Amino acid sequence: MGFIRTLHGDIAPAQLGVTYSHDHIYCIPPYWAERNDEDLLLDSAEASERELADFRAAGGDSFYDATAPDYGRQVEVVARIAQRQHVQIIATAGFNKGFLWSCKRPGHNDTFAQWIERSPLDALVEHVVREVTDGIDGSQYRAGVVKCGTGYNMISPLERKTLEVIVRAQQITGAPMHSHTEMGTMALEQTQVFKTLGLDMSRLCFAHMDRNPDPWLHRQIANTGAYLSFDGITRIKYHPEHIRTQAILELCKRGYQKQILIGGDFARKSMSAHYGKGGLGLKFILADWRPRFIEEAHEAGFDGEALLHDFFIANPARYFTFSQGSQ
Repeated sequence: MGFIRTLHGDIAPAQLGVTYSHDHIYCIPPYWAERNDEDLLLDSAEASERELADFRAAGGDSFYDATAPDYGRQVEVVARIAQRQHVQIIATAGFNKGFLWSCKRPGHNDTFAQWIERSPLDALVEHVVREVTDGIDGSQYRAGVVKCGTGYNMISPLERKTLEVIVRAQQITGAPMHSHTEMGTMALEQTQVFKTLGLDMSRLCFAHMDRNPDPWLHRQIANTGAYLSFDGITRIKYHPEHIRTQAILELCKRGYQKQILIGGDFARKSMSAHYGKGGLGLKFILADWRPRFIEEAHEAGFDGEALLHDFFIANPARYFTFSQGSQ
């Protein structure tokens, strides 16, 4: 029987409930800390816990915390506040993207780039697998997703190496796999690599698809069997909100509604309602975006409630379930 791995143990897929499929809650990215970019440091456990409380009050049950080690993962704090707020968190093993790797690895004398470059592929695979099967950073908390990523319109040699590491880790563990795409680029190029390595594409989700709202591109990705994460909700600086909805409904028109996941990529103090910046908060998607989407979906001839059941409940329950592997 399949299971989903959360920080507080493995659960049945039916127990996952209403889920955000790409967010962050408490993290201190070394790259941004070295540059004193305060907005990108979610470093108040109290403020982050209040966000989780709001999320829970709005109807949320679970979310995927996509914070990889190179983005300042803080698993002990996240586990503690999640347990108090009765929110199920799925944690990440793996890597984010290349430009973050110039910073020092916490507790080490080298940078992420130096570590990735000098380490044999097998050693990196073993490291990622261990975080899924044994625990993160020597803790009792195990990761439930393996992650990789690439930069804007390019795949660097080190990123290419980590793509292979994560595919192999996925194949060993059976964990779901998440891929960062900078501004929604390079998904098809990643797909070529993944297919060469024999990845089951139905185990993969591509992030940031709404950063590049190209219906043709989305169809090509969906045709591989992969999931598409629309996780930029509230980011009007990229495009008006209706553009995202149109892109989602275009996929639904072609029968791909079972491959769509939703999240907010909540990653800045200015996005928070509790970090003193007056932001919209983690609850926004459920409290405010959800009714708007239902209305727009109905106007386009869809059952908006049924679609959101897929996006928030049925699709995450299927995607985050481990497939066959050593686990």
